Formats: sequence, C-alpha cells, structure tokens
Amino acid sequence: MQAPKIIAEIGCNHKGDMEIAHELIVTASIFCKVDVVKFQKRNNKELLSEEEYNSPHPNPIHSYGRTYGEHREFLEFDLDQHRQLKKWCEENNLIYSTSVWDLTSAKEIASLDPVLIKIPSACNRNKALLTYLCEHYGGEIHISFGMTTHEEEEEIVKLFEQYKRAKDLVIYSCTSGYPVPFEDICLYEITRLKKAYDGRVKAIGFSGHHLGIAVDIAAMTLGAEWIERHYTLDRTWKGTDHAASLEPDGMRRLARDCRAVSRALTYKSKDILEIESVQREKLKKNQLRWQ
Repeated sequence: MQAPKIIAEIGCNHKGDMEIAHELIVTASIFCKVDVVKFQKRNNKELLSEEEYNSPHPNPIHSYGRTYGEHREFLEFDLDQHRQLKKWCEENNLIYSTSVWDLTSAKEIASLDPVLIKIPSACNRNKALLTYLCEHYGGEIHISFGMTTHEEEEEIVKLFEQYKRAKDLVIYSCTSGYPVPFEDICLYEITRLKKAYDGRVKAIGFSGHHLGIAVDIAAMTLGAEWIERHYTLDRTWKGTDHAASLEPDGMRRLARDCRAVSRALTYKSKDILEIESVQREKLKKNQLRWQ
C-alpha cells in the first residue's frame, strides 16, 4: 500500500510570529519528516460582519486582541510573509500549502502558485471561491467535508466535474470539532466517500481533530491517501487549536507509523519468504515431511 501524504497543519498556531512559524517548518521537516505544512489565509473584513469584527473574542483567555477582529488580524500573515513561508518550506523539502477562507485570500495565495490549496469545511459552500480556483488556479484543490450534507458533497464534486477539474480534487472525511471525541470521528465515512467518489475525484483524505494517533493509522488502512493533523510546538499555548494539535514528537510518530503500516499492508509474495527460510530449516527440520 502506498504511504499517505502527511500534512502538518500549522494554521494559526504560529501565534502571529514568523520566527515561530519558521521553527515549526524546520521541525516538521527535520524531526517530524512530514510531507506538507499548511497555514491559513483570511481577509477578516471580508469574512466578518462589522458587529463580529468589533465584538469581544467569545473565549477571551485565547484572544490576542481587544476584539475578535483585532485577534484575527494579530494572527494574520500578509502575502509577502506567505511568500517567505513558501520559500522556507522549499528550502526544507516540504510542500507549502494554505487554507483560504475567502475569495480575496484565494486570489492572493493562487498568485504564489503553490502545489495545493485547501478549502476548509467552513468555506466549502462558497461557490464563488470554488469557481475562481477552478478557473484560475492549476494546482490540486483539497476540500474538507466537515459540517456538510451528502447532497452538498455531491454539489461540490459536480461543480468540479463541470469545470473539468475533478481530476485535481481531493476530498476529506472530517468531523468539525476541537477536539472530537472518538465516537464522533466516524471513520467509515472514508469508506462511504471512496464508494461514492472513487474514480470521480483524485483522492480521498482524512482531516482529524482528535487526540492521539491511533485513529489516523486506521484511516489510512481504510483508504485515506492524505492524513491532515493540527500541529504545534506546545499544546498549552494560548489559542483554541493547540489543545487538539500534535506536538512534534506526536507528529513524528504519526508519520513514522503511517509509513511503517503502509509497508506492512501486503500479501506474501510467495509461500515461504526469504526471512522465513532459515527459521523453517531450524525450527521445522523434523517436520518437513508430512507424517
């Protein structure tokens, strides 16, 4: 079985600090050995109403500003900073990616020509955003299906088929929660998506917001070709995503274990493998003839 691609989702876990973002990239490459790191891009004035922008953060202990708008702006990197993030990723043999939350952000990130762009579950019904990427961006488009009905999933895939872009579409099984209890992860959704869309889209992925790494191994065995997990340097840091994130050693073990299990998911190439031959001669020498 081919090993899945592992995405370390930094998102806004850099706390608005480019030095922390750089450390996350380097650690993801050298220590964790993932394939992709992913950030976020938002135009907060476009996303939020004036009332939302000027209201207090709903969970003040995690706020980086007096209002929710100030909090979001504090965590936001501009396009030049994203250009630098992409350069750092390439220097560290990683694929750079970003989730885009609005049309303006999609246009900005598409101008960097990344290998892939992600649409988060919260935005997968933004038809203008999806249409723009279909028409103006040539890379892979990855979409999470959290908080999405089966009918809405079909509408999204049909849109990509209409624009002849389904061959570049990767869809993710996802439950939107932070963190998600095990009984709500619903891994068989991967099987359902494969049955419904295998051959219509490029691949099926799994985006998890749970604790630990055992579930991700199971997701891979069910056919997820991309595994995405939130990633931080310290799960106790201020911010709502850190508690549902993996620290570097967790991300390292996730990548290691997925690759190990992928190598193990095979049939024997012949009845007695070479590694067994010596043991057979030693341990079964008196039983080699059926008596």
